[in-house]
Amino acid sequence: MWRLALPILAEQLLVILVAFVDQWLAGNYLEAPHLAAIGFIWYALWALPTMFSLVSTGATALTARFVGAKEFDNARDVVNQSLVAGLVLSVAVIALLVVGVDGFLHLMQLEGQAAPLAKQYLQIIMPVIPLIMLEEIGIACLRGAGDTASGLLVRLMVNVINLGLGVTLVTGAFGMPRYGWQGLAIATSAGFAVGGLAVGVLLLRGRAGLQLQTERLWPRPILLRRILRIGVPGGADAIGTVVIHLWFLAIINGLGILPAAAHGLAVRIEALTYLPGAAFLVAASTMTGQSLGAGAPRRAVRSALLCLAWGGGIMATAALGMYVFADPLTQFFLGKQNREVAAEAAALLRIVALSLPQFSVLMILSGAMRGAGDTRWALLITFLGLLLIRIPLSYLWATDTGLPFMAGWGWGVRGAWYAMLVDITLRGALTLGRFVQGGWQRIHV
Repeated sequence: MWRLALPILAEQLLVILVAFVDQWLAGNYLEAPHLAAIGFIWYALWALPTMFSLVSTGATALTARFVGAKEFDNARDVVNQSLVAGLVLSVAVIALLVVGVDGFLHLMQLEGQAAPLAKQYLQIIMPVIPLIMLEEIGIACLRGAGDTASGLLVRLMVNVINLGLGVTLVTGAFGMPRYGWQGLAIATSAGFAVGGLAVGVLLLRGRAGLQLQTERLWPRPILLRRILRIGVPGGADAIGTVVIHLWFLAIINGLGILPAAAHGLAVRIEALTYLPGAAFLVAASTMTGQSLGAGAPRRAVRSALLCLAWGGGIMATAALGMYVFADPLTQFFLGKQNREVAAEAAALLRIVALSLPQFSVLMILSGAMRGAGDTRWALLITFLGLLLIRIPLSYLWATDTGLPFMAGWGWGVRGAWYAMLVDITLRGALTLGRFVQGGWQRIHV
């Protein structure tokens, strides 16, 4: 468990640092519209890799099963076929952005200068989407094979490039031109590009028994169907989560620039407390998948519970720290001109701290069940919580308009975050119920 989880914990910290660098630079060198735009970009940079979970979820589960059964030749086929499917998907994502970026930004209700700033950032990111795909799917396959160190090394390179270029291009350090907002996007794109290329090199050379081989890249419909049969429900779960979170963000954006900026900052800081969950989620996914592949369902259950005990305990401790130190955390990321944003973001952090124990159950046990190939139940639980609880309660508690049959309470962005607390608590309870029921142990992949 620790061999799998610790590299992922460090890797996820590096992923978060990409967003933190952008937030710190925007908060100290740019203005309020940039803060609102960077809040949206946080979701966009979450959404783009998530699109490839339609493939990567199935790739991880099948790779883990084949490695657990010592069928490495089949595991190599999974890697190659997953990248074939990912290439097709990356072309579709680019086409979707080219055609629909303006309409999408209109739906997100970004105000004033924030919308054109967000569009400019997305246009700079767009050319590296195939390399984002290569990084995401390649690392997912390596995790299924039990190699979590490679992802850590790749993400370390991504952060070094993003940090160095970001500071240089935004501030005009070292005699370079000062690109400001464009500099943020250029630095992030360069980091993603190097990360994708690095994963490609690792797979070409061979890693953890997996290798990218040209003779295995010809489409194999039967294997592609197996990958997508698991991946599509799991990917739909992840993509649906992003889409509904974007809907949630649109509600908050409609409240004004200050609530949008406070929300964006709070989301970045709270993401730090999710890192242990993300690390032990991957460990649980790999261990349960490999245990079931080896015909050891009891070991799969023990693995999942062990990951939950450690990951949940660390997240609960982090929640306490975030509740106590909310004010200094938010003030660190913003200059003196944005103190009002910092105060509102601190209030949001104290709300979300109450949800972290429940969220650890949701994250880690869902990861364990996805590693077993049980993606349909996770999809159902996601939509029940987000679509039927979070969104209606956000309209009711955050806005003045409310729902068609009930006037809004007008609590603002804090009302939306209380809705999030209720949603996470419900989904955590439902996920625990599915895990205890045990049907995930009998899924055939």
